[in-house]
Amino acid sequence: MTTGASPRHAHLSPITLRILAVNVLALAILVGGLLYSGEYRQKLVATELSALGTRAEVFAAALGEGAVRGTSAENAGMSPTVARQMMRRLSEATGTRIRLFDESGNLLVDTRLLRGPGGLIQIEELPLLEPPQITWFERLLRLYDRTVSWAAGKDEWPPYKENPIQHADDYEEVLDALAGDEARLVRSGDEGLPILSVAVPVRRYKQVVGAVMLTNESWDLERALVDVRLDILKVFGVALSVTVLLSLYLARTIARPLRRLALAAERVERSHKRQYTIPDFPGRRDEIGRLARSLNDMTEALWRRMDAIEHFAADVAHEIKNPLTSLRSAVETACRLEDPVAQKRLMAIIQEDVGRLTRLISDISDASRLDAELSRAEAEPVDMRRLLEMLIALHEATDGPAPCFTGTLPDGSLTVSGIGDRLMQVFRNLVANAVSFSPADGRILVGVERREGMLRIWIDDQGPGIPPGKEDAIFDRFYTERPESEKFGTHSGLGLSISRQIVEAHGGTIRAENRIDGSGLIIGARFVVSLPMAGG
Repeated sequence: MTTGASPRHAHLSPITLRILAVNVLALAILVGGLLYSGEYRQKLVATELSALGTRAEVFAAALGEGAVRGTSAENAGMSPTVARQMMRRLSEATGTRIRLFDESGNLLVDTRLLRGPGGLIQIEELPLLEPPQITWFERLLRLYDRTVSWAAGKDEWPPYKENPIQHADDYEEVLDALAGDEARLVRSGDEGLPILSVAVPVRRYKQVVGAVMLTNESWDLERALVDVRLDILKVFGVALSVTVLLSLYLARTIARPLRRLALAAERVERSHKRQYTIPDFPGRRDEIGRLARSLNDMTEALWRRMDAIEHFAADVAHEIKNPLTSLRSAVETACRLEDPVAQKRLMAIIQEDVGRLTRLISDISDASRLDAELSRAEAEPVDMRRLLEMLIALHEATDGPAPCFTGTLPDGSLTVSGIGDRLMQVFRNLVANAVSFSPADGRILVGVERREGMLRIWIDDQGPGIPPGKEDAIFDRFYTERPESEKFGTHSGLGLSISRQIVEAHGGTIRAENRIDGSGLIIGARFVVSLPMAGG
């Protein structure tokens, strides 16, 4: 599409031109093949030659019986007068040019030559019959035939030449006939028209006493070919009109919505507001409809991402502001205090706030890089059995409750496709969260099962559980709901949010719920992670 062109002033888009070119070219190739009537012409010529040969045999038999003088093979010879009369009548009945040659190859009779009046025999050549008028369309078709024949490497017919004084040596088919064989030949006459000729020996007492040659210029054959090709062109004209109309319709159903999508995308790109939307073409169920819906969804996802970035920035500013405010107050107060004990207490608060800021900035940096890292990293097979066993082994060496598997791990593969380090980060966060909420003598259980192509892993603790109604809110950024015994500021509130972001990037889900005993009391929390299995 031409940049800056509006739908009203754009004439034909490149897609429209391509569709027209492809459809018209395919139709033109088909019609071009049909217009080349080489094979069809050869069959017609062969049929005409066969019919001409049959007439030649009849004429030769008639001449052998009625125009040969002599009573034996030794003194048999042609009678030109009788032969001329017979051939004239046969020629008038069939419209075929007939020539008779004697056994020496001399021309005795030609139906296009007349005997003059008077005592002397005078032979004069009549002018050829006036051929039908050749139209420009026929000339164009013949030029096309010659071009295709030349491109295909097919041999053309030899040219027809006629000397003023004709002899059998001028015609190879006549020489074959005088030798006793029937011969047929096609030559190219004026305007490329085929001239068909058949020569048959004239016999008397099984002796060749001459040769009769029949010639036909096949005007009717060419006219029939022209008519057939004209009919093909008429059908081509109708088919071309239908093809162009259908191509324009097809192009309009493709190019016009694509142009609308492109213009809408340009408006969205240039605008800083959300008043422009991508048309979704709800009535279309084809690829363009899917493209429109995908672009619309992509635009909405980009706006959501921008909103998330804005909210994230606001949340970051809010979370950083609190320790900075505390730091400022502590520093201002420390400057006025002279009591060393009070100053030492304030310095401890300052160190705690600095540590909190450090942890907060580290988690914020990790969360901000997470999207880009997940989009660039290549997914690899991750053995969750080995990952969980490694995680438990690491916690067994630390103080506090160590996690252990509940029951036995399922047999077979526990492989998912993903990024091993990030998945390890998720389960370390969940186990650390369970450890922080569980009592010193509590148990942390890890369960694994396969279900409908998904690997389901849950982590149970024996802590106070999740406040009712906060099962989903605990995954929000900077949400903190920590045990009362834990020092304030130890966690940034981004761990569970980052875990959900990683799991969803792997095509899975994470959720939290409370564990309830038989009497309805909360006996701990459960975090459930579902990941699609590799190959599932």
